[in-house]
Amino acid sequence: MSRIGKKPIEIPAGVEATINGKTVAVKGPKGALSVTLHPHVTAIKDGQTIAVTVANETEKTDRSLWGLSATLINNMILGVTKGFEKKLELVGVGYRVAMQGKDLKIEVGYSHPIVFNLPAGITATADKTAITISGVDKQLVGEMAAQIRRLRPPEPYKGKGIKYEGEQIRRKAGKAAKSAK
Repeated sequence: MSRIGKKPIEIPAGVEATINGKTVAVKGPKGALSVTLHPHVTAIKDGQTIAVTVANETEKTDRSLWGLSATLINNMILGVTKGFEKKLELVGVGYRVAMQGKDLKIEVGYSHPIVFNLPAGITATADKTAITISGVDKQLVGEMAAQIRRLRPPEPYKGKGIKYEGEQIRRKAGKAAKSAK
């Protein structure tokens, strides 16, 4: 049995959830999201809760789809009520970020600044060496943060680069002095 999948998903006040076949749509104060479920997964709305079931509870792939589907629906509900955000930090001399319209202008040691276009549904704020990515879709927020981090990942010798807030960079020792023979 999937422990996550068998728990009913509560629909808070102010959120409207509709199930149309295999498509679950959620609308709330911050926006609207929808997901199409796997053919083995079924979602049933009962009052202010959504129950997720699978075709065969004993099959391993169905159990994993059960928990995944329940988590996706729950994340949609959290997204349209509270939203999600990721924070990034720029570490390095001369590394900075600024907003250029709706895009991010990132300077991280290359010969030119990088203009990063943000997709619809994602907002960002920039404060010299910090970036906050926010939106209603958890997957899209995480993907945009990962793409920005990929522009200059933190390196292990000096720790320079773009890192998540609170991320610990594993540091390496530099060249050791040659031993006299």
